[in-house]
Amino acid sequence: MLQPILAGFVAAISGFASSFALVIAALVAVGATEAQAESGLLALCLAIAVVSTVGALWLRIPLAIAWSTPGAAVLLAAAGSGITFSDAVGAFIVSGVLIALCGLWPALGRAITSIPKPLASAMLAGVLFPICTAPFLAIADPDLALYALPILVVWLVLFRLAPRWAVPAAMVVAVISIVVYAGTDWLTAADIAPQLAVVAPTFNPAIILSLGLPLFIVTMAGQNVPGFTVLSANGYPPPPRFALVGTGLGSAAGAVFGAHSINLGAITAAIMSGEESHPDRAKRWVATLTNGLLYIPLGLASGVAVALVSAAPSILITAVAGLAVIGALISSMVNALEDAKHRVAAIVTFLVVASGIAIYNIGSAFWGLLIGGVVMAWLGWTRRSRTDAASDAD
Repeated sequence: MLQPILAGFVAAISGFASSFALVIAALVAVGATEAQAESGLLALCLAIAVVSTVGALWLRIPLAIAWSTPGAAVLLAAAGSGITFSDAVGAFIVSGVLIALCGLWPALGRAITSIPKPLASAMLAGVLFPICTAPFLAIADPDLALYALPILVVWLVLFRLAPRWAVPAAMVVAVISIVVYAGTDWLTAADIAPQLAVVAPTFNPAIILSLGLPLFIVTMAGQNVPGFTVLSANGYPPPPRFALVGTGLGSAAGAVFGAHSINLGAITAAIMSGEESHPDRAKRWVATLTNGLLYIPLGLASGVAVALVSAAPSILITAVAGLAVIGALISSMVNALEDAKHRVAAIVTFLVVASGIAIYNIGSAFWGLLIGGVVMAWLGWTRRSRTDAASDAD
């Protein structure tokens, strides 16, 4: 049984190392203090551990659970918009409840996943785009170029030779760069015994629309749907009710302590549900159990992780986050522009979201979907009108 245990170990380490900096930066971007970001990261890890282990022991399938990396990007894109963390937590709770409702009420799940792929993909691409420019902005900064360039070079080399380890290795180099930049003083600020801190939520309708709704949509479309696809591709019938109710309730519970969202994993699912996990499909669930249990000690390292991220220039952390989500940006752009009929609507959605505009205190992700939907409906109607006119002429 060593093989699935190793697969679970690799999935946990690579999943955590690839994006913990993005999660911390995202929570801080929507108003979290260092202590609240520490609590949020710990809560995410504990929620992953609980849902993963229960799912593995109950279902006996490699149901990978992870935090929402695209969701963290949605939060990071909201930086500077004056969101209070209590409002953000209220939006997190609403998002988690909606995910759980998708499991209890399949019609809702179908409605969300039926949002036109060009629009949903373009919205995610617009959220990710500013983050993905950060590595190059960091290199262009004379004060940070020597720290940022090695991160990018290591990522690029390993992306060619060992893609799975490209981002974790870049994060290791980033840690070294941060230590060189900031020295070791940040270690004295690290909380060796992190604690969960309750955040009283407030439910601001504008923040729910601009943050909670996009978080819900990208988590469903960008994580849960691909996660189900990976399971199916490896011969496992997806369990939508358990997965959506479990991750939805786990997200809502974790939100009380500052966590944003958990969901099905896609990349980690590929590691744990494929043949490299174990030749016998019936034994691959051990990888998920191992992965879940490892998130407990990883969560206990959240104090050190937050201290490390806090010691670094924000653009350097965002640069690592940008490298972590370049693959998601590529996939989103390909999906957004795949259908020639909807490319204009997709590009409009992308541009509105990437612009970062806020109208009536509602962020650009909501407006991008709304305006893109109007453009898609208008162009589709005019196209049908021309077709009908041509048919009448014949």
